[in-house]
Amino acid sequence: MSHDLKDILGRLKYTDDAKVVQQITEQMKAVKSRMAGIRQKLVVMSGKGGVGKSMTTVNLALAFARQGHHVGVLDVDLNGPCVPKMLGMRGQRFIITPDGAIPPAGPLGIKVGSMDFFLEEMAPVQWKGPMDLSPVWLGLTEMNVIREFIADIVWGELDYLLTDLPPGAAADKPPVIAGFIPDLDGAIMVTTPSEIASDVVQKSIAYARDLGINVIGIVENMSQYLCPHCGIESELFEGDTEAMCQALNLPLLGRIPFDRQLARSFDKGLPLIGGDHSTLKRYDEIVTRVKGLLDYKKIMARQL
Repeated sequence: MSHDLKDILGRLKYTDDAKVVQQITEQMKAVKSRMAGIRQKLVVMSGKGGVGKSMTTVNLALAFARQGHHVGVLDVDLNGPCVPKMLGMRGQRFIITPDGAIPPAGPLGIKVGSMDFFLEEMAPVQWKGPMDLSPVWLGLTEMNVIREFIADIVWGELDYLLTDLPPGAAADKPPVIAGFIPDLDGAIMVTTPSEIASDVVQKSIAYARDLGINVIGIVENMSQYLCPHCGIESELFEGDTEAMCQALNLPLLGRIPFDRQLARSFDKGLPLIGGDHSTLKRYDEIVTRVKGLLDYKKIMARQL
């Protein structure tokens, strides 16, 4: 861990229950203040790992930016932060000021707040001390580090903030971390057409709804394989995401094929960002649908 992450750990005190509650309250007040200038806050999540959630988050952020919006991406995964690498921002750091940490800007002016900016390259986060013996304390420490991290970032004025949540089971970290975002507007779920992925994602949706998180809709990633030579799309999985959406009464926001050219560009930190690429146009269409659903929700809220 870098000195910066150790500094966050040094600010966490566990002398008694009252001080823990006091610290959490102070953290949440700081988060609310720092995010006051953000118009819409979204989380991108999936109970199943390996479905391309971070790729989806980054491309949705770029699509919002292409449509003229001021956008931020919050990447809170401790051991797998990959947003900076995808956007070609590895090695950048926060600007530390008396008012807080100012996130660096990447392609199309997107502001990025990532744990990657605190960590040494390829170094895992390893907790030392008594909590090694207890998964309960391990979880509490990790959640407090994430909450303190979120509380430190100064976003300024943004139209949209997208938070890339770490993978996890339905009752694991993602819904808890989503609760750290004040006045959350909703969650976008990512799945693949695989039946296994769909089963896990359905559980995540049920759990998120139980916590009062508004699930906006579902993005089906890797829906097909786009041949880089002939442009023909072929099936990768056998599944029925549309039937799942109907059963859950959720819109299918869009289908994204596995595009080797696009995947390679983000993997190399040289992202394709121009909207003329066929797959990027699909992200643009998804963003337009999301904006429409958010606007409809606001209209309905005013009428009730």
